[in-house]
Amino acid sequence: MKKFIHTFIPAILAGVCIALGGTVFLSSDTKLAGALFFCLGLLTILTCGFGLFTGKVCYTLDNKATFLGTLGIIWLGNLTGTGLSALFARFTRNYQSLNEKAAATISAKLSDSLVSLFVLGIGCGICIYIAINSYKTQDGFLKVTLVILPVMVFIFCGFEHCVADMFYFFLAGEITPDALLRIIVISLGNSVGGMLIPAAEKLYKRKS
Repeated sequence: MKKFIHTFIPAILAGVCIALGGTVFLSSDTKLAGALFFCLGLLTILTCGFGLFTGKVCYTLDNKATFLGTLGIIWLGNLTGTGLSALFARFTRNYQSLNEKAAATISAKLSDSLVSLFVLGIGCGICIYIAINSYKTQDGFLKVTLVILPVMVFIFCGFEHCVADMFYFFLAGEITPDALLRIIVISLGNSVGGMLIPAAEKLYKRKS
């Protein structure tokens, strides 16, 4: 139980951070500004060591099979954090505007095919891995820059981030089995994308 709490609580906080980034994105007048300030969420998560599914899943191949259970807890924690954030947003004067923008944002996701969402999820997963790996391996200004740029890239490319999408669906009030299915498909795409580069590196080193 103690291990569950130590995993679940930081995952909730990560969900809140992504929701904060999503709120800024929806509130921005331009996509450039929204994409830039959305990065605050991921930077906070990395700085504080919170548990973000799209980040942790990148290192699945470095862990034992039991890590899959940990990922499940993190995913549920992220879902809880984004859900609570959307709930609290309902009590603010900004909710109507955010709700309308979230509804417009998810309309494309609801009309999209599952295959498309999966592939777009892969693209996002690759970007997130680049951002997180750069944060771990670089220093100073370069560390921050190489977190911001991949995040801005996935937003401008229209790639799908499952935790951000959790928040948008909650905020739009679209809590349905179809919405859940789409979030799961995007999560799987994020997982494949996040593990793609690490898997290629392992294969290359093994052949070398």
